[in-house]
Parts: sequence; C-alpha cells; structure tokens
Amino acid sequence: MKLLSVVVMLAAVLASSWSYAMSKSPDNSGYTATRYPIVLTHGLYGFDQLLGIDYWYKVPETLRADGAEVFVTSVSNSNAPEVRGEQLIPQLEKLRVISGADKFNLIGHSHGGPTVRYVASVRPDLVASVTTIAGVNKGTPVAEALNDWSEGSDAFAGLIATLGNTLAKVIDLLSGGGHPQDIMASLQSMTFAETEAFNQLHPGGIPATECGEGDYEYNGVRYYSWSGAKPVTNVLDPLDLLTGTTRLFFPAGEKNDGLVGSCGSRLGMVIRDDFRMNHLDEVNMTLGLHDLTETDPLTVFRTHANRLQQAGL
Repeated sequence: MKLLSVVVMLAAVLASSWSYAMSKSPDNSGYTATRYPIVLTHGLYGFDQLLGIDYWYKVPETLRADGAEVFVTSVSNSNAPEVRGEQLIPQLEKLRVISGADKFNLIGHSHGGPTVRYVASVRPDLVASVTTIAGVNKGTPVAEALNDWSEGSDAFAGLIATLGNTLAKVIDLLSGGGHPQDIMASLQSMTFAETEAFNQLHPGGIPATECGEGDYEYNGVRYYSWSGAKPVTNVLDPLDLLTGTTRLFFPAGEKNDGLVGSCGSRLGMVIRDDFRMNHLDEVNMTLGLHDLTETDPLTVFRTHANRLQQAGL
C-alpha cells in the first residue's frame, strides 16, 4: 500500500508539473497583461492558502508569468454573499493603494461568484469586470436538499450547524483568515428561492431565461462565466469522491460539475458550461489533477486573461 501511495503521489506531481509547463509561454509575452489587476475570490470552505496548499493552485503564478497583476483575497469561507462581499470591499480599497489601479477584474469561484457580483452591484466604481467560475448564480440542489432537511429536523439542523461551523472555523484558523463563519447562512443563500431574491437585488449579468446568456455589460461592468460538466474526472484525485457523491442530488440528465448545474452557473458572456471538469478541477485543485483529455484549467485562465486584455479590461 505504501508503494501504491508513492506511485499515485508521483504521478500527481508529474501531471501537475507537465500541466504547469504546458500552460506557460516561453517568454513574458504580455499575453495575460490586463489593464486592471485580477482579483481571485474563493468559494465555500475556501481559503487563500492552507498549510502550504493553494486554493488557486498555480493560477496566480501562471497569469503573472505573462504580465498579469494578480491578487488572492480571503473572506469568510462560510457565510452569506453579502457578508463576504462586505469583507472583500475594504480589501479592494487597500489594493487600490497598493496597485495604483482604480478598478479590478474580479474572478469568483462557486460561492465566490455571488460574492463578487454583490461587490460589483454595490460598488461598481471598484469593478471593471466580473467572472464567475461555476458560480452559484441560480442556486444548487445540493444546498436546497440540505436546507430542506435542516428545516424538517431540528436535530439535523443542529448537526449540520455544529459540524459545518466547526470545519469552517478550523479552515479559517489554519489559513489565518480571522473571519466570522455561518454555514447555515451559506446554505440558505444557495437555495433556489434565496438566489432568486438575490438576483432581483443584484441583476447584473443574470440570464432572463433558464439556460441563456445575460447582459454582457451592466452598470459599466462586464460579465463573464464558465463552468464544468463532469463530476468525476481523474481516478488519482481523492476529491472526486466528493463531487461524485454530490452529483446524486441533481435530477437525472442535468449537466453539472458535481456541485453546481451548468445552466445555473451561467452569467453574462458564457465562455463554456461544459468543460470536462468537476467543481474543484475548475480552479486546478489537488495538484492540478484533471481530465487529461480536456484543456488544462491553467490554459483556460490564461485565455480568459487575454480575453479581458482584448476587451480593454
């Protein structure tokens, strides 16, 4: 078993190194040099760095290699998007001073999607563009089910609150976040009813139809999105067990990445909603392990940075 573990880890490291090398260009070509700095915001149970593990594995380095200015932010890993957004705003104001930029290209993964959308809605002066990666823009049946079970059973609600908040606080402690946590607020905010109410207040980029595109520009902010549609992608990735399990919450035949439905992730200009990636592959987690027949996630980030550059952003 020890030999097998070593082989698996070696394969993971080699695959990651190859992906990183392939994602970089041979010189600093300026391919990713956007006009405004790129700001990355994590999702539920996310962090910037945890015990040497990066949430955005090699994403900042890859973008910086060809000219982008990139900042990684930290907000409550479990809380409502309004709370997380209010935590993000002062960080952006500080980054204004550090970078000299007046606006930012915000990129949010999962629950980071509505978080950056909130900021763009209440402080558009800080935002040049919003990009959501598998953003929970129209809710998820995973949160819907857990919330329904919690409302139907005080015991289950207490269990979820205790275990969920304990995990959130441990992640926050180990990552040095120092933010308040509320797992029940997170779950409720990702239900269908709550996301619909949120979208009424913060409509930028939200499609009017179930699986369409939204306004490409709203209140001076450009909107983009992409997501995956393959919950299980690599047998070497232990986190595929999570997305392989949570996909069972989705109706049969509905495209999803294991945690967010493809149609429900759509916002503004939809780059793609069917990458062969699961919810964690999309930000290059687990040492960059992903479906080897799909575009490297790092390449998707580089291409998008160039897209922002070409749009004058």
